[in-house]
Amino acid sequence: MKKSLLSMMLAVGGSLLLSPVVVSAETVTLTYSTFFPPTHIQSITSQEWCKEVEARTEGRVKVQFFPGQTLTKAPQTYEAITDGIADIGTAALAYTQGRFPVMAAMDLPFGYKSGTAATQVANQLFAKMNPEEFAATKVMYFHAHGPGFIHTREKGIEKLEDLKGQRIRSTGMSANVVTALGGTPVSMAMPDTYQSLQKGVVDGSIHPVETNKGWNMGEVVDYVTMAYPSAYTTTFFVVMNKDKWAAIAPADQKIIEEINAVWAAKHGDAWDSSDKEGIAFFQEKGGQIIELDEAETTRWEEAVAPVVNDYAASLDKLNVKGQEVIDFIRTTLKTLQ
Repeated sequence: MKKSLLSMMLAVGGSLLLSPVVVSAETVTLTYSTFFPPTHIQSITSQEWCKEVEARTEGRVKVQFFPGQTLTKAPQTYEAITDGIADIGTAALAYTQGRFPVMAAMDLPFGYKSGTAATQVANQLFAKMNPEEFAATKVMYFHAHGPGFIHTREKGIEKLEDLKGQRIRSTGMSANVVTALGGTPVSMAMPDTYQSLQKGVVDGSIHPVETNKGWNMGEVVDYVTMAYPSAYTTTFFVVMNKDKWAAIAPADQKIIEEINAVWAAKHGDAWDSSDKEGIAFFQEKGGQIIELDEAETTRWEEAVAPVVNDYAASLDKLNVKGQEVIDFIRTTLKTLQ
């Protein structure tokens, strides 16, 4: 009997040794913070990224999404990622002026015509320069909105002189654009802008036309001056905590990198589609479009030119070849527009 039992145990043990051992990979759960409200197309696109990551990694990587500043405030997002308060985050470079000097050159008034082009340039610039300013995080990708224009309440801006004394909500580089055009910039993040316009704290805002619907600004502005040659963009980063990235299996990291390449383009497309909806919403609310004549357009273009030149010089002081950065953006943008 004992021999029989021993033989059985050996047989079972042998079969276990010969059989492949299946080890369940541990699930990594991440938190993702964005300041965009949950109904905004950029928030929706980010949430779709979360779902795609979970689906493509077969549930090994799960992402909990927190829109509308419910996890971190927009200006503190980058530091929140490095500190582990959130694992992934999206915010604008402009919300922490001076923190990302190389990539912030993207936001200069280069005459952007689409979010698709701006997004491609941003990712190509990062790939070329690999700036140290993002070394504390794992960069997923960048995206950027379409042309940013001056929107105003009560008074339409038809020439540079009309901007004198006008308090224009702005952020980061767009504040320099407002100053160059003769207005008075008022630094303010997008979540605070609606009430400030509604209450008359500011006379206008410089933003892309998608914002008129995406943030409902079309309800509180009356005019938009579409000056394309002086149009700027705002660039947004999507970054991950480096320790959390390291906790993801290499095979799943590769999957996420593949998703990132696709999703950067999706964000650019989303900016452009929402621009169309934004201008339609603006006009439905009674908003008026002001288009400058050729002579006035040239004046605006010449007015913002020093903003670009001055920024190139400021990069030189940081031991960055400022003109090289500027030329790369201009040349790359030219091939895309």
